[in-house]
Amino acid sequence: MKCKFAILPCTLFLLCSLMGLLASCAQDGDGALPVMPNGESVEGKGYFLGATLDSGKVIHLDSDTLYLTLSKIWSFSDCSLKSIDLGKRYEGSDLIFSPVVNIKVNTDDCPAPLYRTDTTFKLVLDDVPAEVSKVLVRNDTDSLMDTIMYRRGELQKDSFWIYVDTAFGNTYSLPLRTKESPSFLRVLDSLTPRTFYWRTLRSNCTMRVDMCDSVVADTLFPSSWNVDDTVLVPVRRACALGDSVYCLSSKWENDSSAVGKVNVRPDTIWHTSLYYVEEIPECGTVSYYTYSGFVLGSKTLLVRELFKPDESELSCGPSSKKDWIAYNFSTGRIVVDDEENGISVDSLYKIWKSATVAADTLVADTTESK
Repeated sequence: MKCKFAILPCTLFLLCSLMGLLASCAQDGDGALPVMPNGESVEGKGYFLGATLDSGKVIHLDSDTLYLTLSKIWSFSDCSLKSIDLGKRYEGSDLIFSPVVNIKVNTDDCPAPLYRTDTTFKLVLDDVPAEVSKVLVRNDTDSLMDTIMYRRGELQKDSFWIYVDTAFGNTYSLPLRTKESPSFLRVLDSLTPRTFYWRTLRSNCTMRVDMCDSVVADTLFPSSWNVDDTVLVPVRRACALGDSVYCLSSKWENDSSAVGKVNVRPDTIWHTSLYYVEEIPECGTVSYYTYSGFVLGSKTLLVRELFKPDESELSCGPSSKKDWIAYNFSTGRIVVDDEENGISVDSLYKIWKSATVAADTLVADTTESK
């Protein structure tokens, strides 16, 4: 009985403490903590980490809709984005967009953050000055994010089957090109002489097969050479008559003590370049091209998009000449004059004009105009 009366005061004390704790938590106005104290609001600038124009296209036509995509936008939260000013301005031949992200934070801000949103603007460019030839987008630190050429005219997409003759694999036939335009052109750029060294190594047969009346020397030159090493070349014997076998192939033993003098084998490296060449409308360009591969003795599918300027277009190119363009397949770039690397467009143009024309098949397959 004493134990029961001792427990009762402890129980009452715990119940009173719990009720006091609950009463202290139940206050008027309880709920989510305010984002800003005293209902104040703060305005500022956000930023974006990426920007693209027309999803990576090379040329934007003045009659098309321009798409500007800002990616990974920071705006504090998904409810704090107040507006985005595109910051459109002109500088010489450039149309520049410098978007500004405006944010405003107050007590009405929602609790769900979304710090890296993306958005795309669909823009119709009106009254663009005739001298504008390029559109750029810059970020809040004035760093260039993306650029696209701005042109007036049309884009024409065509595909061609071009036959690549096996003569393109013979360096002695260069310069060589396919017929008509567009065409492939392969030229010899330069020659690099080099020297290989080798010594003979006597090889003895340990199991004869045929006792030939007449034998000849049989030298086993390697299939590949090392310019930094002297190659040992085994010298064996063979029956003069082709239907007789001197020795089993597995029964030859090389004698490293019997080597000959050092011999010299001169060699030459042929440096060549392959180009895609086309005559184009004056001040036009090729916005992109692709091909299925350069395989000797077969047809290659070349697909390219050609830009044809209209009469109001003031800008030219980019191209090698006003009415002629050449792409270097190894670099994927348009050929332009480069004195430092000894590249001359006029020289390459003359080579293309005078090059031997290989056996050909050139068929226009499809045409799409935009």
